[in-house]
Amino acid sequence: MPYAVTTVDPVELLGTVDSAHPLVVVALEQEARHFVTDFPVLVTGVGKVRAALAVAHALGGGVRPRELVNVGTAGGLHEGMGGTHEIAAVFQHDFDNLGLHAVTGRHDGPPLTLSAARAVRPEPSHALLTEPGGSAAPVLASGDRFVAGGPLRDHLASIADLVDMEGYAVAAAGAALGVPTRLVKHVSDPADDSAGTTWVEGVDACARVLADWVGTRLG
Repeated sequence: MPYAVTTVDPVELLGTVDSAHPLVVVALEQEARHFVTDFPVLVTGVGKVRAALAVAHALGGGVRPRELVNVGTAGGLHEGMGGTHEIAAVFQHDFDNLGLHAVTGRHDGPPLTLSAARAVRPEPSHALLTEPGGSAAPVLASGDRFVAGGPLRDHLASIADLVDMEGYAVAAAGAALGVPTRLVKHVSDPADDSAGTTWVEGVDACARVLADWVGTRLG
C-alpha cells in the first residue's frame, strides 16, 4: 500500500528495490515529506559523495530498478526561471574534467547526456541547448557548494540553467550500474544571495509540487 515519507535519517531506503519499478532518489527528507507512493524512495543526504554512495549501496544487492528518478530542488540561473524541469544534460561545475584530462589522459568526470531523444552536446557550452523541435533542454550544473550569488553564480549562468548538489552523482552512479536515469528538478530559489533563506522558506511548497509530479507523472 502507499506510504508517506517520514524519515529523518539522512540516508534511508524506504521500500524494496525491484526491476519492475523506478527507484525515486531524493537528497533530503524535506523534499520528500509529501510523497505518497508505491515506489521505493531513497533519501541520500546532501552532496555528490553521499548521493553516489547511497545509490551504490541501495543497488549493491544486485537488483536493479527499472530506472533511477532523482527528484529535488535546484537553483534557477536565469531571471524569472521557475517550475519543474526534466534535465537533458548534467555536468560537475567543481570538477576540472578538461584540465585533468590534459594531465592524465583520462575523462573521469565528463558531462552526461540523460536522453537519447534530445540533441545534447557532450560538453555544455551555453545556457540553453535545444531539442530538434527547438524547445529548451535544461542543463544542470552539480557541485558540492550551495550556490548563493557571487562570481560562481555568474559563471554558471553562462553555461547552465539550473544548479544542484546531487544530480550528477545520481546520473553517474546510474550510468556505471547500467540503470537509465532521469533528473527532475523544481526551482526553489534564484541561486543568489537570498538563496538560503528562500530555500528554507519555500522547501515545503516545493515538496508538494514534487510529490504531485511523482504521483501523477511517474508510472
